[in-house]
Amino acid sequence: MKDKYILEMQNIVKEFPGVKALDNVNFKVKAGEIHALVGENGAGKSTLMKVLSGVHPKGSYEGKIIIEGKEQSYSDIKESEEAGVGIIYQELALVKEMNICENIFLGNEFQKMGIINWNKAMSKTQELLKRVGLDDKPNAKIMNLGIGKQQLVEIAKALSKNIKILILDEPTAALNEDDSENLLEIIRELKKQGISCIYISHKLKEVKAIADTITILRDGKTIETFENEENTSMDRVITGMVGREMGQLFPREEHTPGDVVLDVKDWNVYNPELPDKKAIDNISFKARKGEILGIAGLMGAGRTELMMSLIGAYGINKSGEICIEGQKLSIKGPKAAIENGLCYLSEDRKKTGLVLDMDIKQNTTLASLDKISSIFGINENEEIRVSNDYVKALKTKTPSIEQKVKNLSGGNQQKVVIAKWLMAEPKVLVLDEPTRGIDVGAKYEIYNIMNQLVAKGVSIIMISSELPEILGMSDRILVMHEGKFTAELDYKEADQEKVMYYATGGNLNN
Repeated sequence: MKDKYILEMQNIVKEFPGVKALDNVNFKVKAGEIHALVGENGAGKSTLMKVLSGVHPKGSYEGKIIIEGKEQSYSDIKESEEAGVGIIYQELALVKEMNICENIFLGNEFQKMGIINWNKAMSKTQELLKRVGLDDKPNAKIMNLGIGKQQLVEIAKALSKNIKILILDEPTAALNEDDSENLLEIIRELKKQGISCIYISHKLKEVKAIADTITILRDGKTIETFENEENTSMDRVITGMVGREMGQLFPREEHTPGDVVLDVKDWNVYNPELPDKKAIDNISFKARKGEILGIAGLMGAGRTELMMSLIGAYGINKSGEICIEGQKLSIKGPKAAIENGLCYLSEDRKKTGLVLDMDIKQNTTLASLDKISSIFGINENEEIRVSNDYVKALKTKTPSIEQKVKNLSGGNQQKVVIAKWLMAEPKVLVLDEPTRGIDVGAKYEIYNIMNQLVAKGVSIIMISSELPEILGMSDRILVMHEGKFTAELDYKEADQEKVMYYATGGNLNN
C-alpha cells in the first residue's frame, strides 16, 4: 500500500483576473506518507490546496483530481470531506465560547428528529482526543486552551469526518518549540494510523524532520518532487523555491551603533485582564541609532506586551520613563507614539497591521495621511506616487497598487505593512515577528530592508521566536522571561543554548 498513490492532481490550471496562479501543476501523494509542499509565498501552495479541498469547486479550474483511483468532481468543502480530504488552516476556525465536543461536531451533530445525542458525541470526542494525545475533558471551553491544544482539537475535528488525507497549512506558525515538537509527533502517529498528510511550512527544519517526500512549487509550477533522505540538503530545497543559489540565510552586516534613541527606565505595567498581575516588571533598556536590538524569549515572556505598552496600546497602572532622543515622553496611545518616531509593526499583520479590504495605496499611507493631505483633503496623485515608489523599492509583487491587500501573499502583505511604517519615518521601528509565516526568499528581502534602514540611522528592535533569526540579524540580544530581562548578550558571544538558558529563567547572577 505504501507505494500506491492515494491522491493524484493532474495538470491543474487555476486563473484569477490577470494572474495564472497554477500553471499545469502535477502533485501526487502516496498512501500513508507525510508529503511536504514548499514554495515561496505566492508560489501557489494554498491555491492548490483550495482546489483539492473544494474551496475552488470543479469548473473553476482545469485538470483532474483522483483519490484512490476515482476522479473527483466536488462542488464544495463538504463534498471534499466526504471524499476523504480534511484541511486545517493557519488561522484556526474554532468557536472560542463553545467546548471541545461542540466544536468537533459543529454542523455534523449526532441527532435524530432535531435532538442531539450528547452522550454519543462526548464518548466519540473522548476517543478522538485520545488519538491526538489531548487529555483535556470534552466539555473544556476552547477559550481556556492554549494555541497548541486548539491545533490538536482542529485535527480531532478533521478525524471525526473519517478523512484519509489531512492538509496542514503552516500548523506550527503560532506555536512555541515544545508545542511544535508535540504536533510533529502527533502527525507521525497519524501516519502510523494510515492517514496521508500534506504538510505546508516555511520552517525547513521541520520539513527536514518530518517529511517523507518534498514537492517544490515556484510561480505556480511544479519544480521538483523528491524523497527526503538523510543526506537531502535543505540548500536544494531553498534553491528550488527561490530559483537561485542563496549564499546565506541571514545577510548580516557590520553596524556601528550611534547615540541612544530610546531609553526606557524602571518600566512597570500591569495586566488589564488580571489587574493584580504585573506583566512587565521593572524593565530598563536602551536602543541605539543604527543597530538591530533583538528581543528573545519564550511565548508568554512579555515581549509583545512590553512593546505594546511603550506605544500606549497595552496595560494599566504603568510607571517608569520613556525617553526618545533625551526627551521624556508621556505616550497615551499609538498616534502619539508615531508622532514621536516610535512605530510598531504588529506580529499579526492581518488583524492589527492591515485593513484587508483596503488596497495597497490606502494601507501604505494610513499612518501618514498628514504627509499627503491639505485643507482640501488627500492629494490622490501624491498617494499614488508614494505608494508606487514603495512597491518598487520593496519589490512587492502585485498587478497594481489598487490591489486589495487581502489578495496578496503573506510576504507581500508584510512588505505593505513595512511600507506604511517607512512612510511614517520612524526613529525607532519595532518589528514583532517580522518574518512569521513568510517564505525564505521574502525573509531574505526583509532582512536586506532592515539593513538599509539601519544604514540610514533607524534603530530597529526585533522580536522573534526563531532563534536563528535573532542570532543571525541582531547586534545585541536582550533575553526576556516572565516580564523581566534576564540577560543582555552581544551577538558574538550568543548561541542558541545560552539564549535558551536565560529564556527559561536562568539569570546573569546565577
